[in-house]
Amino acid sequence: MRISSTKSRFIAALSSATLVAAVVIATPAHAAAVGPICDKKVPVQTCQGMTSDGAPYVMMVPANFNGTVALYSHGYRYNIDLPAGMLPTVPAGYKVTNTPEPIPGGNPAIANYFLGNGMAIMGSGFSRQGWNLDAAVATNVELVGAFKTAFPTTKHVLAWGSSLGGIITQTLAEKYPTLVDAVAPMCMADNISAELTAAGDVLWGIKTFFDPTIKGGNYSAGAAGNAEAIGDIVKVLTVLGSLKANMATGAWPATSSATGKALEAGGVPSRSALLLIGLMAGLPTQSDHFDSISGPDGALKLSFPLAISPALAILENSASAAVLAILATQDLELQAGGAVYDNTKTDYAARVADSSVIYNAALSGNTAITAMLTALNPANPGAPRAKANPDAVAKLGQLAATTGKINMPTIMMVGVADPITPAGATQRIVDAYATQLKAEHDAAIAAAKKSRNYQAPKKNLVVFWSTTPKAYTTFDSTGAPIATTPSAPGTNHCNFSTDNLLTVAKLLVSAGTTGKFPTGGAIASAARRSGNLSVDKYFRAPLLKYYNEQ
Repeated sequence: MRISSTKSRFIAALSSATLVAAVVIATPAHAAAVGPICDKKVPVQTCQGMTSDGAPYVMMVPANFNGTVALYSHGYRYNIDLPAGMLPTVPAGYKVTNTPEPIPGGNPAIANYFLGNGMAIMGSGFSRQGWNLDAAVATNVELVGAFKTAFPTTKHVLAWGSSLGGIITQTLAEKYPTLVDAVAPMCMADNISAELTAAGDVLWGIKTFFDPTIKGGNYSAGAAGNAEAIGDIVKVLTVLGSLKANMATGAWPATSSATGKALEAGGVPSRSALLLIGLMAGLPTQSDHFDSISGPDGALKLSFPLAISPALAILENSASAAVLAILATQDLELQAGGAVYDNTKTDYAARVADSSVIYNAALSGNTAITAMLTALNPANPGAPRAKANPDAVAKLGQLAATTGKINMPTIMMVGVADPITPAGATQRIVDAYATQLKAEHDAAIAAAKKSRNYQAPKKNLVVFWSTTPKAYTTFDSTGAPIATTPSAPGTNHCNFSTDNLLTVAKLLVSAGTTGKFPTGGAIASAARRSGNLSVDKYFRAPLLKYYNEQ
């Protein structure tokens, strides 16, 4: 049965949930749980409530409920309000919200798939925003229990999530392997230390080269800290605007540090310094509109992709990374009680040893590379390193983290050029599972020597890599690149089509209800039909730079 009114019912449910959320904001932690309170409507009833930690939730259950429910965990939401006009992505401004999100982005086609096939959906807005892995996992455990109590015919619980919701989902599966039957962590965030290092390196590089007045950490508590963070965002976006305007000339922003101005005087273009920052942090050199391959017809056909396009890609990617770095750093400092980003021991020359060869031309050659790395050396007082508070770092280390253990059918999907949750975060899980599967295989062989009956271990991981087109940068009649078209597949953050999401959802349902993945070429065929998805077992994404220093 298809439900034509799914979208309007879904929007109505979220609008009602907003009222719940408004009340919940002031609710003390560990209050009495509320609900679920259901409206008993058909063909789909909506249930609302609140877990004991004050997190609002929504359940949507069709009248022909077949016993399968999908729990969705939303991604990172900023933990402070942002004024209108500051971020191009949210021109109307941003208000902190804990509105529940039971399907990715409120996508009605996804809701229709589940509800129209007799399955329920649910999700929480969580009790706090920002980095909330520990609290979110606890909320989800309680939410699953509440659903089973309200709907005792429940047979299968599926869990999926995006970005921060991806690592919430993976952690839930690791810590509570009997609670859910299959999971799908999408565009999954890495553990907080790795994510913070990548984002922090971008912010530190921008501060060090282009505007030393950026605070970049050690934010004050309360409203003062909020103002400092917002001020940093404005400064970063101003720097990036200047870099964009001067991409061709290579002129440095007026706010550049003495170190930056010295490099400019030495003939180093600002775009090369920006690219170096991106390479140090591990940002992709493909972005929404720049493939680092294409050039306009004419004189720049070869020189544009060689010297300009990688910097433009880093420009697009670093905007998202730096804003996240500011807000996540402020949030985590408040949670940990002090500065948590530290690069006092980071060897940036080693970080870019390989990539500086690949992007030598875009970095303006060996002389410029040496000059920039010398400027970033800890011995240069003009490039002071960031030092963390040891007690805060220790407290940060006590937060939940994933090990990569796969306990059940698991589907992962990530863009190969995602700048916020890099594909390397998924690759870490792939590597951990390869080790796990080998150990299971060795154990099965040892057991078979005694029983004479070999039982092959079940393969429990499927990874969909969202790939970029071979070439996608476009140019206008003057040869200028066009950056107003939709983001290319495989780029941006969690940039999946409805077909991509449906491919994951359908495989999640199949694996969760049968306990295994389909055999043969069914999964590869589904990936091809979905568009821009690959299950290439030989593809390998680079790990986040953090892991190269452990």
